[in-house]
Amino acid sequence: MDLCDHARAVRENAHAPYSGFKVGAAIRTASGAVFTGCNVENLAFPQGTCAEAGAIAAMVAAGERTIAEVAVVADSDDPTPPCGGCRQKLSEFAGPQVPVTMATLEGRRLTMTMAELLPGAFSPAHMGRV
Repeated sequence: MDLCDHARAVRENAHAPYSGFKVGAAIRTASGAVFTGCNVENLAFPQGTCAEAGAIAAMVAAGERTIAEVAVVADSDDPTPPCGGCRQKLSEFAGPQVPVTMATLEGRRLTMTMAELLPGAFSPAHMGRV
């Protein structure tokens, strides 16, 4: 199954009663495992969880740590990129060359690398840790 198909399927489970903007994310790890997440809004805005953060949490809970590929699907005219916070979260586990595919429900796709999405990412090297 295509990674965008996983993201599209989990998007249906999103809890977005306030914005109405459902997002699904899927992560393939270096081992080939796939983890998914959807956005979960909360009345106490902005206390919700982004789809990408949910997928990362599932991946980490399963003991995985290395992202090989990311897909994000949303119902928008143009492919929707991860928010700034999620770009940083993804960069914690994904190298600069990891592809991130953003897709619409109609099938429009845009693929960028993590480095293109988050140039100058904050990294462990900035804290004196390599």
